Amino acid sequence: MVYTHASLSESMRLYPPVPVDGKQAADDDVLPDGTVIKKGMRVSYHPYAMGRSEKLWGSNWAEFRPERWLEMRDAAAGKWSFVARDPYTYPVFQAGPRICLGKDMAFLQMKRVVSGVLRRFKVVPAFEEGVKPVFMAHLTSKMKGGFPVRIEERAESF
Repeated sequence: MVYTHASLSESMRLYPPVPVDGKQAADDDVLPDGTVIKKGMRVSYHPYAMGRSEKLWGSNWAEFRPERWLEMRDAAAGKWSFVARDPYTYPVFQAGPRICLGKDMAFLQMKRVVSGVLRRFKVVPAFEEGVKPVFMAHLTSKMKGGFPVRIEERAESF
């Protein structure tokens, strides 16, 4: 499930469930870059844009590469391990003292669904010729008109 975990992380890097989030300052503060924040001010951050930042993810930021989350643990056995990014670079589950308490449960549930579905079925995009999906960044992310797929039963389960 290590590669599945990396694939889910990479998917959410490019398409975070909450593309923009905001906070309100409880007290006066100063951000690391020197920006002064007064009590009551609202500050927003943009996980969608951060996931596309060359400064954070390198020149290949636009590529879907689950391998960017993996590190070879045992070359002889071909064992990989997942390497998480710090939550300030990858704020999909928040960061600091308000990090999402359900993060581990969310990953567990996503991996369970992926393994259950992909064991029996192929999920194939089913767009008409020349149609591209349009990402819509609302409070939570979605695709305009949904994301049409065709479900094909696998000849053999693996």
